[in-house]
Amino acid sequence: LKSNPSNNEEKEAQTQLTKSDELQRLHSQALSAYQQEDYGAAISLLDEILAVCVWDAELRELRAECYIKEGEPSKAISDLKAAAKLKNDNTEAFYKISRIYYQLGDHELSLSEVRECLKLDQDHKQCFSLYKQVKKLNKQIESAEEFIREGRYEDAISKYESVMKTEPEVPIYSTRAKERICHCLSKNQQATEAIKLCSEVLQLEPTNVNALKDRAEAYLLEDMYEE
Repeated sequence: LKSNPSNNEEKEAQTQLTKSDELQRLHSQALSAYQQEDYGAAISLLDEILAVCVWDAELRELRAECYIKEGEPSKAISDLKAAAKLKNDNTEAFYKISRIYYQLGDHELSLSEVRECLKLDQDHKQCFSLYKQVKKLNKQIESAEEFIREGRYEDAISKYESVMKTEPEVPIYSTRAKERICHCLSKNQQATEAIKLCSEVLQLEPTNVNALKDRAEAYLLEDMYEE
């Protein structure tokens, strides 16, 4: 305004100043909602601010935290990916994305994101620890699937049992391992064991198509046609 005092600029400047005050007020409210664990309200307020401050990495990271708490991991990933691009050397964002993918059972994407973190800082303790875990799990799953392709079902079963030992904390890996072991048992003509294990998987995931197909194959081996 000082450099170019004309009516048009003054109006524009006043509007922007008013908007800036309003956004600061919304920001305070969003932080307050987050601290009070009202994550839904915080997300609504952050939506309003980010509609204007599109390139703010910190706000995106805060909204991602809210999405995680609200059980919306895919939205959290989207904000964290933007934050990783907007802020240089954002190892924290890559670490968080990798952890979310890992919790969702997507070990391959988790591995690729944690590698991005280590490219930026090879001594990052959290990323290195996660990298070792995901790499080990990834290798075991790949190896088990290779055994299945070769028809080496006993070896595949043993490898998937190792997967369950490697990651006992994240339930999706145990469920996937049981689903694949059931497949191997069915292929290996071990019908009784296959039926038992497939039934376990189907209690957790009633619409799991693979477990339904493998249990059906096992029922056929037992001449249980109605089932």
